[in-house]
Amino acid sequence: MEIDEFLELVRKRRSIRRFKPNPIPDAWVDKILEAGRWAMSGANAQPWEFIVVKDQETKNKMASVWLELRGESDVIETTRVKELRHAQHARPHVLPSFKDAPVLIVVCGDRRTYQATVLATNYIGGEGGPGATYLKSMANATQNMHLAAAALGVGSQWYSVNRLWEQSLRVILDVPPVLEIHTVVVVGYPAYEPPPPYRRELKEIVHFEKYDRSKYRSGDDIIKFIRNLRHHLRKQTEPAYEQPSSF
Repeated sequence: MEIDEFLELVRKRRSIRRFKPNPIPDAWVDKILEAGRWAMSGANAQPWEFIVVKDQETKNKMASVWLELRGESDVIETTRVKELRHAQHARPHVLPSFKDAPVLIVVCGDRRTYQATVLATNYIGGEGGPGATYLKSMANATQNMHLAAAALGVGSQWYSVNRLWEQSLRVILDVPPVLEIHTVVVVGYPAYEPPPPYRRELKEIVHFEKYDRSKYRSGDDIIKFIRNLRHHLRKQTEPAYEQPSSF
C-alpha cells in the first residue's frame, strides 16, 4: 500500500452510530479480528481476547443493560455547563443502535500479561503511569480493527465499557473474573452518509526541535476549543439519529 492510500483509509474511517442489519461475510469478520491480533503491544504481551457476538437475543440484552445504566451517566453530565455537555446526552433515551448491527466484537484484556514487560513500570510508572502500557496495547488492537473495517468498506464504532456495564456484560457473556472488558466494537454497513469529521490543522499540533510556546493553549483556549468541538460534534452526529432512509 502506498502512503497516500493509507492516509486516505485513515481519513475515511468514521464512527458510525446507526447501522443496517444486513449481515457481513464471516471472512470479513475474520480479517478484522486478524488485524486486531497483529496489533503492537508492550513486550509483545498480546493481552487481548475477542468475543464475536451475532446472536440477536444477546445483542438485545447488552443494549437493554446499557440503556438502564445511561441514567447514571446523564446525571453526571448535567453537572457540566450546558454547552459543554456531550451531544449524546441531549438524545432521547432509546436502545442503542448497536443492537441492529450484524456483529459486535467485545474486546477483553488479561492484565496478567503485563508481567511480560519490564518490572520497573509497576513501580516508577511511565507513559501515563502504572498499567498504561497494557491499556495502550488494548487500544492498539481496537484501532487496528477499526481501520480494517474501513478498508473493507464497512462502518464501525467503539463503545467504551464502564465498570457498571462491565458487571452486566460479564454475566451475559460469561467472561471469567480475571479478564477485563474494555470495549465493544460495532461493525456493519452504515445506515446514513457520515459527514466529514473535524480535525485540528497539522500546523497547530506539530512542533520542531522543541515546543513552540506560541502554540500553547491556555485553560480558556481549551474551553473555547471544547465549545467549538461540541458544535462540530452535534453537526456530525445529527444524521446518525435521523429516521432511517433508503441510503
